[in-house]
Amino acid sequence: MKLKRRALFCRVAATALSATVLLPSWALAGPPFRTDDPEPVDYQHYEFYTFTTGTHIGGDTSGVGPAWEFNYGLIPDGQFHVVAPMAFDSPAGGSSQWGYGDTELGFKYRFIQEDDKGWRPMVGVFPLVEVPTGDQSSGLGAGHVRVFLPVWLQKSFGDWTTYGGGGYWVNHGGGTMDQDYWFVGWLLQKKVTDKLVIGGEIFHQTADTIGGRDSTGFNLGAVYDFDEHNHLLVSAGAGLENASATNLYSWYLGYQITK
Repeated sequence: MKLKRRALFCRVAATALSATVLLPSWALAGPPFRTDDPEPVDYQHYEFYTFTTGTHIGGDTSGVGPAWEFNYGLIPDGQFHVVAPMAFDSPAGGSSQWGYGDTELGFKYRFIQEDDKGWRPMVGVFPLVEVPTGDQSSGLGAGHVRVFLPVWLQKSFGDWTTYGGGGYWVNHGGGTMDQDYWFVGWLLQKKVTDKLVIGGEIFHQTADTIGGRDSTGFNLGAVYDFDEHNHLLVSAGAGLENASATNLYSWYLGYQITK
């Protein structure tokens, strides 16, 4: 009986730990990448995504899907942002869980416009708040409020665009082993045809749990425009540092409607 209880406790602890490791990986994104950009949706326009994204580590796969993201140009140079996800967690040797995850709210504001003829980049901020609406005990939520405070930069040169930056995650609380951490990333993409853009990013994140490990990874992705309103977004990647504990492989698949 004691051995069964110990095994059950270890399984629950492993599920909780995997949730704290994996949740941040899909909490922030500039679809279909983890690195974001400073460019908001145009004033009084919107974009809507239906997507799935997730990460696999040794002994666990978790993420969201289906999930929905809505961005609206609320003011000139500023957009409102919300993500409403269904989350999943599939620990090895344990039962899979699926249910509503943590809700994400944010506001992107561009305060420096890019100089098309010079070297001045576009610059903006995109603070995010993760509301703990998911069930932490099932591995579907962090169990406490989390806040991300980033600064993003972007510059275009013909068919090439590069952007990146990073910021600080306020991630402690709720009686968990979570701790605050930093995230930085950079991306380069190229417009290959009138309908296809391809790109790649590299990113680094410091440990988000007490006693956890830093992680470095990459993603390769593409955006295909069916027309001016309908778009397909895909990416896939893996970790380069401590991959078995942080990111053996990850993915994003989404459909975007713009207007």
